[in-house]
Amino acid sequence: MANNGYDVVVDVDDEGDLGHTDLADLEFHQSNYNQDQTSGKIPQSASRGGFFSGSGSGTRSGGDGSTGGGKRFLWSLDFYAQFFDVDTSEVLRRCWAALFPRANFLDVLEGNPDLYGPFWITTSVVLILFLASTIAQYFTRAKDAPYYYDFGLLSGAAGLMYGYTAVVPVALWGVLKWYGSESANLLECLALYGYANLIWVPVAIASVSPISILNWVFVAVGLGVSGLFLFRNLYPVVNATDAKTAKVLLILIVVLQAGLALAIKILFFAHGSPVAAKKPEGDAPKKGDMMFF
Repeated sequence: MANNGYDVVVDVDDEGDLGHTDLADLEFHQSNYNQDQTSGKIPQSASRGGFFSGSGSGTRSGGDGSTGGGKRFLWSLDFYAQFFDVDTSEVLRRCWAALFPRANFLDVLEGNPDLYGPFWITTSVVLILFLASTIAQYFTRAKDAPYYYDFGLLSGAAGLMYGYTAVVPVALWGVLKWYGSESANLLECLALYGYANLIWVPVAIASVSPISILNWVFVAVGLGVSGLFLFRNLYPVVNATDAKTAKVLLILIVVLQAGLALAIKILFFAHGSPVAAKKPEGDAPKKGDMMFF
């Protein structure tokens, strides 16, 4: 019967004898076994555990990186596949919830934080920052002067966005664990910071404008949306520590997010960007340089 989607529960006599069990004592319950096998998703009962989870979520794993749903070693693809166990519609739903929040984003995750959305969102921000800053610098160049594509902007965007999105949540999770927060979850911290980056996509596109004051306004809007998103969703987690530590951490979260916004404005949408390569006037283009008029 289990193969047809049912679990069989047998009531055993007090003496442990199955011989007197009557057919009337059998109970049948619906099972999601076949649904999990058909969809290809990892069952929630086999969710990731260990240092990725808080004390009340998931199944605890052993020291070898295995979980209750079967062994998953660090060097196996199955171990990393569990962090990308979402489909496109679910990622889009989470993106919408990040831009237009109505509920706590941790509730939207439903105990299944992913790294698929954060990775592609951050990658999209890197590419759009490069393209938008390139277009902005093209329109602000001297009249009739040739413009050189500067791929230093691309490496600068990658270093900034990937570094911030990976290092800050890991450091925050470590501090929360150090101060005894039992609800701190590494995957949730990474997911929160990854989805918080989504607002920088429209901000970068809008910042192509040559009007500096508008660029500052757009960056301020990005800071407000992303900062409020992080503050609102991390507040219950941070508040699990003592009052003084929670206050310091919340201020630090906002300050670091403001630093990211300021870095985006100065590095990519300001005259004389520090990450932009300087071309001396009259310098002939070198092999591999790309230019247009």
